[in-house]
Amino acid sequence: MIARSRQVALALTAVLAAGAACQAHKHETPGHPAPSATGSRSFTLVASGDVLPHSSIIDRARYDGGGTGYDFRPMLSGIEPVVSRADLALCHMETVYGANGDYTGYPLFKSPPEVARALAATGYDGCSTASNHSLDDGADGIRRTLDALDRAGVQHAGSARTEGEARTVTVLRAGSARVAHLAYTYDTNGFPLPPGQPWAVNLMDENRILADARAARKAGADVVVVSLHWGTEWQDTPDEQQLALARDLTGARTGARTGARTGARTGARTGDRPAIDLILGTHAHVPQAYEKVNGTWVIYGMGDQIAGEMFNHQGVQDPRGNESTLGRFTFAPPLRAGERWRVTKAEFVPQWFDVDAGRVVNLNEALAAGADVRAVRDRIREVVLSRDAAKDGLTMGR
Repeated sequence: MIARSRQVALALTAVLAAGAACQAHKHETPGHPAPSATGSRSFTLVASGDVLPHSSIIDRARYDGGGTGYDFRPMLSGIEPVVSRADLALCHMETVYGANGDYTGYPLFKSPPEVARALAATGYDGCSTASNHSLDDGADGIRRTLDALDRAGVQHAGSARTEGEARTVTVLRAGSARVAHLAYTYDTNGFPLPPGQPWAVNLMDENRILADARAARKAGADVVVVSLHWGTEWQDTPDEQQLALARDLTGARTGARTGARTGARTGARTGDRPAIDLILGTHAHVPQAYEKVNGTWVIYGMGDQIAGEMFNHQGVQDPRGNESTLGRFTFAPPLRAGERWRVTKAEFVPQWFDVDAGRVVNLNEALAAGADVRAVRDRIREVVLSRDAAKDGLTMGR
């Protein structure tokens, strides 16, 4: 049997060659620098936290849909300008979808599939789907979720309907760059993987993550992004597992050679090229710090972008559960063939989900419009910058 990393490399090679899994960028972004020596241009990537539709969220979407359907687009309209302007936008779809009106919130989530259409309308190109709720409705829930995302034109990573799909790396286009998106979860709330489907959900394992990342890189991915559903709920600071895994993953190298044979015995050596270019964390329900680790940006936790009223482990309603950030990174092409794409600008956009209005709020935009949201904006900023990310150039954007 072929080793899994080899299978991933073969699958990704076919995808890259055919362009089947690649998605054209949404538009030309003004102000990009001239192409590099390799002919590539910079691109912007945005990523946001958990979409977690509790029963109150489902009720709100039904109200916004006029009582005859479910419309989640108004909930996301406040952040649409930021998302839609990016060359590549990634979300985290924490729950699975139900069908025929069988929709539930906590503890076993089954969300209306109309969520997928709203994500697409907002400008999201892809979503991570590996979470502790991925098996809330077994294999059927995974199938319905990925079918709905496919219909909406939103790519996905982290769960799969078939073994072949599980072995195929999700690749998205961001300008001329090919971005591989990998996703993993720490657990599935104790639910076993479906019988005969050990590949249904990607479980977090350092060796597996690195094997997949290296295979994606070897097969031609310019940038490798890893989404991790991890951490300790309701804890602002990353836990020891997050810190250790972030150090190991960002410290790993590709250890491969690339480039065409043009008289030389081998192509350009890329052994010093990192295996992973960006880590996006979800799960903790609260915003956590951003940090540059071994030269690579890590978001330990983005928080919940959409969620109902949240209650912490003490049973107390906790407003932090409706706070989140959106990360925005500008990637510039390598200066020389075989080197990594460089993050030349790193930003975070503070967000808040107004449970009364049922809307995601861009806090800096709201503050500029005169809303009294400075306290929550500043609390998020303090957490995000708590590991000295400002010293490495992280700024707050709008």
